[in-house]
Order: sequence, then C-alpha cells, then structure tokens
Amino acid sequence: MIEYDINSLNERIIKIRDCLDLDNKAKKLENIRNELANPEIWEDVQRASNLTRLADSLQKSIDEWNNLNSIFEDFLFWTEFQGEDVESELTESYNNLIKILEEMEFKALLSDKYDSYDAVLTISAGAGGVDAQDFAEMLLRMYIRWGEKNNYTVELVDQSPGDEAGIRSATVFFRGRYSYGFLKSEQGVHRLIRLSPFDFNNRRHTSFVLVEVTPLIEDVKEVNINSLDLKIETFRASGAGGQHVNKTDSAVRITHLPTGIVVTCRNERSQFQNKEAAMKILISKLSSLYEEKQRDKLNEFKGDTDASWGKQIRTYVLHPYTMVKDHRTNLEIGDVYGVLDGNIDEFQKAYLLKQSKEKSKGD
Repeated sequence: MIEYDINSLNERIIKIRDCLDLDNKAKKLENIRNELANPEIWEDVQRASNLTRLADSLQKSIDEWNNLNSIFEDFLFWTEFQGEDVESELTESYNNLIKILEEMEFKALLSDKYDSYDAVLTISAGAGGVDAQDFAEMLLRMYIRWGEKNNYTVELVDQSPGDEAGIRSATVFFRGRYSYGFLKSEQGVHRLIRLSPFDFNNRRHTSFVLVEVTPLIEDVKEVNINSLDLKIETFRASGAGGQHVNKTDSAVRITHLPTGIVVTCRNERSQFQNKEAAMKILISKLSSLYEEKQRDKLNEFKGDTDASWGKQIRTYVLHPYTMVKDHRTNLEIGDVYGVLDGNIDEFQKAYLLKQSKEKSKGD
C-alpha cells in the first residue's frame, strides 16, 4: 500500500486558498450581484456588461476552488480504506488531485491586479529591415496560434504590411480569463538569428521585434479623456486589391496629445468600428499609465520600447543551430519551430515562477 503525505497536500491546498483570497472574492461577487439586481444599472450597458463578466470570473475562481476541495475530500475518503481492492481507486483519485492541484498552483501565480483581464498585444518591427518585418509576422502567427490553442478569442484589430514581406506592426485583442496574466511575460524585445532569405548572398542576419502588452481595460471611469486632447485622423486602409480593396477612409489613428501615445486600427469594416477599437486600446494604455501615476512607469506594462541590440528578452536561433532562449529565466528550448507554432507556455510558466520568487524575497 502506497503511503501519501496528506499533511503536505493539505498545506499546498491551504496555500492556494490564501493566494486566491476567496473571502474577498465572495464579498466582491455579492456586491456585484446586488448592483446588477438594480434595473437602473442596465441603462449603462457597457458597465453592466463589464460587471457581468467580472462576476463570471469571480464565480469561476470560487467554483475551481470548490472543485479542488471536493477532489481532495474524495481522495481522503479512499485513504480510509485498506487493501489491494481499493488501490486502483486511490491511485486514480490521487493522480486526479495532483493534476488539478498543479493547475491551480500555476494559476495562483496570476495574482496581480490585471492578470485576469483581456490583453492588448502590439507587435512592431525594429532593427533589421525586411528580416525584422518578416520576423514580426512570424511572432504574430506564434501568438495567434498560442491563443487558439488555449481557447482564447483572438481578434486582429490592426495590421500594417511590410515593404517587401512581413508586417511593420500589428495589434491583437486576446479575450479570455488570464490572457493578460500569461501574455505579460512576452513584453519586451525579441531577437531572431538566421540565414536571411532576403539576402542574395544568404548571409546570417540578426533582427529585432518589439512586443508590447497591456491589459484591456474597458470600464475606466477614472480615466477622463478630454476630446480636445485627441487628434483623430482617418485614412484609407490598404487592402489586397480587387473587389476587397478599401475605397473609403475607414482606418483610424488616434493621438493622445498630452502623452504622445498613438494607436491605430484599420482591420474593422467601418470607420466607427475602427474608432471604437482604437479608443479601447488608448484607454487601456492610459489606464495603465494613470494607475502608476507617473509616465515613466508605463514600461511596467509596455516593456522596453527600444527594439535593438542588447535589449532582447528572448532570442530565437535558426542558424548555426536551433534554439530559443529566454534571457530573464535562462530557459532554453531546442524545438524552435514548435515555439514559433505557439508552444510558449513553458516560457510563460518560468517567467511567472521567477516573478513569484522575486516578490517573495521582496516581502
């Protein structure tokens, strides 16, 4: 009969409960439901929608904890019996408990204020010319594949084509619980080393791409944007030609004059939809800025804005060997093509674990 360390399991479960702050979540959920019960709240559809989504997120956290606790109680039930006839049931119950426990421990790392929010991810080609633009498109595909594999809703809201290949920039919304919490590990400069397909002599080139990530904050009454502070421009979005070419000035560029923040959206069908999406991006960036109270603190959400040598957080090597290395955690993965196909979870997990350890030391 296998002996199980029940005290250790119990300590891990208690730690998860403390990290989840369930009592506070339950109180917040009750307050939101009371507010939603007031018919007047539905006069502000956006706020009602945001509160409903927050209530769903809080309820999911509580349900996940209750499920873990139920599985633990089921495991304890089987430990009360002796004999080989219950060994298979006990082993199955234990394996199920460990699987859920490890998933919950990982999610418990996502405890920052905005971790449960949707995410805005922006990709910008940096130093490296056409190679950098091609690399930017490779990263765009990587993140879209990651989002699809993790069942997030992925919405490409802006894309600017490159000179000869690839893209100059792109902005994507990732909608789903904890999408910002996971994607915040991607913010920073990414470097690619390979034999350039755009070099006639097939020489090795190094190129850089900047990835910026902000939480998508839609209910931000504290951010009072003065319309006089906005410069709104419309222009014709580039198309593939033929019947699909855009013949109207539907693309929108918004500049927030006090901060210099510029956002662009051109992928929606109408100017109104593009303006609405651009305002969401702007509000998210301004909310992050105002949350920190100082403009230079925006880098906590955006990452380094200098996409050049020496600033990289991660390097993708395709020649003379294949490897992806994260310079913050020193994690190396040899399957570079698997990573570029969206398998970046190990990098995210290593980053979150490192971040959690650094916070613990700070406390």
